[in-house]
This record gives sequence, C-alpha cells and structure tokens, in this order.
Amino acid sequence: MGKAQKYVLLGDATYPLQDWILKPYQEDENLTQRQLQFNYRLRRAHSVIENAFLRLKARWQILLKCDDCSLELLPTLVLACCILHNICEAHDNPFNEEWLEGAEPTELPKPCQPAPAAMEDNRAEQVRELMCQYFESCGEG
Repeated sequence: MGKAQKYVLLGDATYPLQDWILKPYQEDENLTQRQLQFNYRLRRAHSVIENAFLRLKARWQILLKCDDCSLELLPTLVLACCILHNICEAHDNPFNEEWLEGAEPTELPKPCQPAPAAMEDNRAEQVRELMCQYFESCGEG
C-alpha cells in the first residue's frame, strides 16, 4: 500500500489498539464490509496461529509442563522446541494425531473487559486502515 509497516501482533478485543497490536473492530451493526472483512481475516490468522501452537505443544509436550524448569532455561527450551518443530515440519516428519489428545488447549483466564480507550494509540487506527485496504485489494480468501 506504499507504506512500509513493521511487524504486528494479533490481539483480541481485550487488548488496546496499538501500532504494533492489531485487534478487530468492535462487532456491531455499523461495521462496513471492509471492517467485517478485516475482522474475518484476523480471526482466520488467529486460528492458524492457535493450530501451529497446538501442534508445537503436541509434538514437544515438555512445553505443557514447563513449570518444573528454571526461568533462566525456559526461553532456551522454548526456542529449541520451536526450531526442532520447524525442522520436523519442513521435512514432512510425520505428525501423530494422537499427540493432540495430550495437548488440547486449556482455557487460561483472560481479561473479559476491553482495554480502556485511553490506552489506545491514535496512530494505530492508520495501521488498521492500511491493513483493511490491503485485504480489500487482495480480494476474498
């Protein structure tokens, strides 16, 4: 869209809109088709991310019980699992679907109230609008 963008994280409605956190538009009857498409694309991306983390935790189940290792070791452990997981995926190493049984996502407590408007970054709306334009130019998918 003619503007260089940095990386962004995907958040849900409970996160404040920042130029580095994309969150969906608040669902109501006033959303435009472009905004609905943006929310749809964000949900799809979030689903892909959840599935990737589920496969990572299923393959490397030590990640399900990291509470028994030191905090200093934890970043290295997670990074090693990510690297090994990506190598396995890149080389079509078989993934055993039975592994998923032990790695089902658990519901962790999440904030249920949206972040206060005062925490939102006004510049972030420009980033979200650019993404809306980009998704619109890409067509359906």
